[in-house]
This record gives sequence, C-alpha cells and structure tokens, in this order.
Amino acid sequence: MTDRQHLLVHGGTFAAVGDGGDISGVRGGSSPDGLFVSDARHLSRWQLTVDGAVPEALSPVADGDTARCVLVPRGGRQEPPAYTLFREQAVSDGAFVESLRVAGNRPVPTTVRLAVTADADFTDQFELRSDHRTYTKIGATRSRQVLDNGVEFTYQRGEWRSCTTVTAEPVPDGVEETGTGARRLVWTFELEPHGSAELTLRVTARPHGDRRALRVPRSPAALNEQLLALEGEFVEDVAFPTGWPELAAACARGLADLASLQVPATGPDGEELRVPAAGAPWYLTLLGRDALLTSLFALPYRPQLAASTLAALAAAQATESDPESVAQPGKIVHEVRHGELAHFGQVPFGRYYGSVDATPLFLVLLGAYVEHTGDTGPARRLEPHARAAIGWMLDHGGLTSRGYLVYRADQGGLANQNWKDSPGAICSADGTRASGPVMAAGAQGYAYDALLRTAWLARTVWEDATYAALLEQAAGDLRDRFQRDFWMPDRSFPALALDGEGRQVNALASDAGHLLWSGLLDKEYGEEVGRRLLAPDFFSGWGVRTLASGQPAYHPLSYHRGSVWPHDNALISLGLARYGLHDEARTVAHALVDAATATGHRLPEVLAGYGRDTHAEPVPYPHACVRESRSAAAPLALLTAVGGA
Repeated sequence: MTDRQHLLVHGGTFAAVGDGGDISGVRGGSSPDGLFVSDARHLSRWQLTVDGAVPEALSPVADGDTARCVLVPRGGRQEPPAYTLFREQAVSDGAFVESLRVAGNRPVPTTVRLAVTADADFTDQFELRSDHRTYTKIGATRSRQVLDNGVEFTYQRGEWRSCTTVTAEPVPDGVEETGTGARRLVWTFELEPHGSAELTLRVTARPHGDRRALRVPRSPAALNEQLLALEGEFVEDVAFPTGWPELAAACARGLADLASLQVPATGPDGEELRVPAAGAPWYLTLLGRDALLTSLFALPYRPQLAASTLAALAAAQATESDPESVAQPGKIVHEVRHGELAHFGQVPFGRYYGSVDATPLFLVLLGAYVEHTGDTGPARRLEPHARAAIGWMLDHGGLTSRGYLVYRADQGGLANQNWKDSPGAICSADGTRASGPVMAAGAQGYAYDALLRTAWLARTVWEDATYAALLEQAAGDLRDRFQRDFWMPDRSFPALALDGEGRQVNALASDAGHLLWSGLLDKEYGEEVGRRLLAPDFFSGWGVRTLASGQPAYHPLSYHRGSVWPHDNALISLGLARYGLHDEARTVAHALVDAATATGHRLPEVLAGYGRDTHAEPVPYPHACVRESRSAAAPLALLTAVGGA
C-alpha cells in the first residue's frame, strides 16, 4: 500500500483501511489491512470503484473512531467532477458498517455506476506476520454464495467454520464474479440535477464457534454514538489535573482508547467479562502481563478493570504441566488466542504460558486492588488461585531451587519470557545474548512485591499468620540475594539479568526502574539508580531508553535495545516517586506527556530512541501497535506518580 492505514477498533474487532476507505488485501508489512475478528481476516478486499475507476481522495480518512473521507472521480482542472462521494465507516463487535452518499454536481441528470469488490480470505493473523513462516491447511475450502441483498463468504477446514456476510440497502443490481474469488456488488444510480443517492453496506463476521445474535447498528453514525457513550463512561468522574492540560488530554485520550480495547473473556464461574486487550493491530486479545500492568495503572481511576482482569486470568490459570504451552500448575497465562492456527495447534498460543512475570504481577494486582478499594471479595474468592501462584513461584518458577524466578527459551514460542521478549533483548553491553536459563532483574522485583502483598493478604484477609510469615521471610531473603548477586559495583547499577551460570548480563537497561517500582533496592542503591536513569545516555528527552546509548548493543530502532516504551517509563516514574525522587519523576512524566502531545495526545506502543536534542519531534517506531492498552493507561500512572505538577 502507498497510502496510510487507519485503525477502527471496537472490542475484539478492528478494521485497517486506506486513505480512501479501501482494503487492498496486502500481505506482510508492518500492518496488513482488512477487517479482523478473533485473529482472522474476515474482509481481505473492499474496494470502491465509480464508473469502473478508483476515485481519488479529496479529503482522506483522518484518525478517529469513524473513518470519513470525501472522494471524487479522477479528472483534470478543466473538467470539474460530475459528482462527489462521501464515505463513512465504523466497526462494532463483529461488524463493519459503511454508508456512501453520492452527490451530483451538475444541473442535469447524471448516471453513476458504483461497485464494491469484496472478498474474505479468512487468513490467520500469524500468517500475515513478516516472519517468513508458512502453515499448511490441508482440506481447507472457501465458498461464495449470492444472497438476495448481497453475498456470503464461507471458510471450512475440518470442524472449523467461519463466514462473512455482506448485505446492502438498496440491494445491488447484481453480484458479479471477478475471476479472483472476490465478488463485485454493482449499482446504477440515476441522479436528478444536483441530486443525491445513498447506499449502506453491512458486514457481519462469524468466527468459528460464535453463536451470538449480533445486532448491527444501521449506520456508522449509530455505531459512533455507541462508542462515544462507552468512552464517556470510562472518562466520567475522573479528576483530571487542571494545571496541566496536556496531561489531562493524554489521560482522556488513554481512557477513551481503553474503552475501545475491551475484549470478551470468561471468569472462574463462567461469567462474562470485558478485559483490556494488549493492542491493535497484532494483539487484540488477552495478554496476561499487558492486562495486569494496564489494570495496575488504571486502578485508582477504573478499578473494575482490575477486578475483571483478575477473574479472567484466574479462570485461565494453569492446573497441570504441558511443555508445548509452557504451562505449569499455578502459572498465569501469557497469551490467549482464538484463531484457526491456535485451534489446530499450529501455533502454541491458544493458551500460552511463556511468561515469567505474569504470575507475580497477578499477585501484585490482587494485593493492590484490595489495598486501594478495600474490597476483599476478590481476594477471598481467588485465594486458591493466589496460593497456587505463590506455589508456582516457589517451585516451578525457581525461587526455591535457583533463588530467583527463571525462564528458559521456548523453541516453539518465545526466546525471552520477560517484558523484553524479542530475541536478543536480554544481552550484555556488547550485545552478547544471555545463554542458558535466564534470571531477569525486573521479574525478581515483581516477585518481591508479590510475596509482600500476598503476605499482607494472608495476614489481614485470610487470617493465616503462619503463611504470611513464610512469605515475608522469602521476600527478605530474595532482597538480600538480589543486591548481592545483581549489583555491579563498578557501574553502580544492577545487571539486566543473570545467565544460566549465574554470571551478570551487564547491559545498562531500563529494567532497573522496575526495581524502584517494586521497592526491591535499598534506599541508597535506589536513589543512585534513579538519578542514573536520567543521565543523557539513558534519557532521550522523550523518555528513558530501554538500553543506554553508547553501548555496542544499543540501537535506536531496535524493539528492546534502545527504544522508548511509554509503559516502561510509567513504571519508572512511579518508581522514582516511591524513592522520593520527585523531580526526576516529573522530568520523565513531562517528557512522556510532550511525546503524547506531539502525536495527538495518544501514546503509541513504542518510540524510537533518538534524542530530543537532535529530533524536535518523537520519531515513531516502524512496527508499533498504534493503540496499546499499557500505553493508553500510562498517562494515568503518570498522574498517580506526580499529580498535576
């Protein structure tokens, strides 16, 4: 594609369209276009032609919850366009709706021939990633059926069946074959002098196993009203800082994005829930770590997110060992997928447990929820799940046998299983990758916090003082070990990790800020680390880099080795405030808010690591999720850390 892409997101559904509202069906790239539901592309082509030609965008699609554009037939200055097309599109859960208005510009009758070419390839999102993997689909078939008012596309592979239905008002004059599998819906409109005609198209997606009775609103405007009402509920009653309008705007934008990023999930008793998805376009699903951090950031403002996330993750908690999914009893799920490849076991992510930190973060959120709200109900209900999570940390997780939470590379899944999960992210300063079982620094901080918070729950809610004392002792021992084994005296900084031989992985990395958030470091060490994170090699002016510049491993456009992550910086800001470094916390917060202001008050998943001293605006990272729940909630964490200062 040569034009930009625009994301429309609502629940577990998103559409990526071009400047003129079309979907080309391109494969690969940083973000393929299409209509996606439950990890599958339910529209792979959606192209408007007028009198046999693609119109040009007079006013291209702008960012927003509804895609609106103005189109005209291609022509020259000497021949003004005979008509103008006003195109509007929106999505709801499982549906895509478009309205077209053709307005005649001549004082005489005008004939306009409209056509929409539609197709659904039902490609799994994993097939569209630029990782050069291919997947065999033996026995898969696609079919098309012409309806009285449109066309239906169906995909079947064994027991797996999905369909996409396109209907129109008024009904098309015909549905034509194209020779490619796509179908072309055609209309002929006779416009009166300066007259107009309207057309509405509705697309409903039925993923495998979806038996819901979908109610598709009649127009994009109606869909937009629904989404605005939902966004209003999320923003309502939040006290934004009056003295810092840019932070207030970032918080409002973030809450509105969180409203659209809620996806369905199920609780321990089968109850229906809505939880934060990780982000669009690639991760519009439940990811344990992402949902937990999002809920922690939003906890003072939208505690229901935490309650729903805890229940959903408890329901998906592992109860037995499964090497293929990296499941072990008590472990909290990392990723849940609903697509075809996950269903047939061709990717391990149906329920995938390759995360060393989701389990302690689950316990951190549970304790924080009770502390903040005073509501002990979830802690009582989820006590067996919390004890199982502690059991995993002590046993399978490695706290007892290795002294630390430890992970091993998963050949079929993730090589790194902490938040920096890209290959090569856990490395020494010279770029050498950590070998053998890895003990990542940040995860040890989460474990320390989890032990203390669960001890508090055991003492105050479960009335089990013996268990509380055991956990408090484990936390104290972990703190002592960590400062002995991870601290690098020559650099006055903690190592990024320990490798399988217990050697320090000595890159200077932003994960140290997570240790401040967790409270794992002694006050003297914590203050030293906090000030170090604001040195020029770490601090870009737009935030703290994931890896300090000047090290051979640093790259400003690397995913985890020099970029700037908003959620990472939110944790750092909270950690700085915890250690009394309030000026430093404000510096980080102001940098992040300035970055948000430069990008329409919305923070992306990640930014490039280029410095503000040489780049007056933040440089985007090329493959970032445009809407990401942790980044959407990051301004709320900044508000908690520094208030309206």
